[in-house]
Amino acid sequence: MESLIKFVQEEFLTKKEIPTFKSGDTITVYYEIREGEKVRTQFFKGVVIQIKGTGLTKTFTIRKMSGTIGIERIFPFNLPAIQKIEINKKGRVRRSRIYYFRELRGKKARIKEIKR
Repeated sequence: MESLIKFVQEEFLTKKEIPTFKSGDTITVYYEIREGEKVRTQFFKGVVIQIKGTGLTKTFTIRKMSGTIGIERIFPFNLPAIQKIEINKKGRVRRSRIYYFRELRGKKARIKEIKR
């Protein structure tokens, strides 16, 4: 069964060129939204909380603050609607999944930046 799934993924899913990023990085994802017949581009800028999965089923979660409310969104790496991904800041964190980031407020919610 697994070999069948692997075969279908290799044949039908296209692999996109995506820059390498990890947890703690601040990125901007530009993606298409279809509203009826109209198509527009929207962006989602936030901190990468986690990267999950392997191969073509890999996903990443981004968290942003909208006022005082935190919003998280999960994107598959090979989502056809994604146009591009920009890396704004490289962050230094000690864990690969930073769920503790959800409870932090104010100055504690800052991530140390890595100078390029």
